[in-house]
Amino acid sequence: MKYIELIFQAKEEEARKHLVVVKPFSLEDEKDSEHAALNVIRRIFSLLKDVRPGSDLTDFTQLPPQLNQPRSQLQVYGEMIYSFGGQDLLGECSRRVLPIERLKSVVTWNISKLRPIIFGLAPYNPILGETHHVSNGHINVLCEQVSHHPPVSALHATHEKENIDLTWVQYFTPRFRGSYVEVEAKGKRVLKLLTRKETYEMEQPKLIMRFLPAAGGHWAGKIKIKCPETDLEAELHLNSGSFMERLRGNDNRSIKGKISESSSGNKLYDIFGHWDRTVMATNMKTNEVDVIYNAKDNISELKPPIVKNQQEIMESESAMVWSELSEGILKKDWERAKKAKKAVEEKQRLSSKLREAAGESWVSKHFLVVKDGKDWDCSPLQPMVPRAPLIITEPH
Repeated sequence: MKYIELIFQAKEEEARKHLVVVKPFSLEDEKDSEHAALNVIRRIFSLLKDVRPGSDLTDFTQLPPQLNQPRSQLQVYGEMIYSFGGQDLLGECSRRVLPIERLKSVVTWNISKLRPIIFGLAPYNPILGETHHVSNGHINVLCEQVSHHPPVSALHATHEKENIDLTWVQYFTPRFRGSYVEVEAKGKRVLKLLTRKETYEMEQPKLIMRFLPAAGGHWAGKIKIKCPETDLEAELHLNSGSFMERLRGNDNRSIKGKISESSSGNKLYDIFGHWDRTVMATNMKTNEVDVIYNAKDNISELKPPIVKNQQEIMESESAMVWSELSEGILKKDWERAKKAKKAVEEKQRLSSKLREAAGESWVSKHFLVVKDGKDWDCSPLQPMVPRAPLIITEPH
């Protein structure tokens, strides 16, 4: 009898630990992407027909499963850090000997986080307390949804071998502009090279989802990177391209910028290229030109995480929270997907009501969360992110 009970417990545990982790969207996947089709655009406009231009879309989350990617926004954030091909660009930031070379590496790593956008399909809005924990080599990444209304995500990543610490807090304001949606991302992004005793503060670009006259998603705006300890900074400008430029195939994803001394403004490097192809840096003293980034080497043929340790997977793991919905979307079983999405949302609403009835506030498990007016800040509760039960590769 005890043996039968153990079997049932094992089956329940296996069901509870069911995960669905999909492959990251890679550079080569764009060739097969059909998400800008007219039926998608019509569906989007039908959802936005009563929304006025300039309106805040933060709470506009009731998308049908047909307009969802089979992944949570937390996974999208995490992929920017742990999902890459070829060289470990994050670790390279600390390996460089000269301060100027380290800043160039930080610039290169920032460019590598720019990924193609799937137009017309949105990731799931994470539930409160949802987590995503993945390791790739020496890089360990932990994300947590620390607020649901408004949606705020926190990320902590550490590089075990190179003693690097990265913290993000991300919250955004999507606004409907008539022919496009503008998503302004806010929150601190801080990269610390602990061995070098250097801190790099980084800004975030905007995301533009355009419907007319040509549909597509593009990164735009400015990225500024500053290191007070070395008196060096970089400024990058992303160009999403005008309608006519996109028709001609010109500068759709161009990037231009510079590396300078903060105090004097003296320009040391000129940066130019395309973030989905190659980016170059010209030394202003020697006029030498180096390729500092090759997108094909870094964001092609990306692999999904695999389960390394089933027992250590948290119940809050994103790939488990949304597994039923993701399977429904992948199999195009829209009725199953609709029920699964409703079940997750209802469970979250019930948890919120129970906390409210008990007079309790939700507390983040992995971050100290501070809200100051409309601004948010998050500090990791642990100095190092532990090895994750989901991995891309083992450390060398």
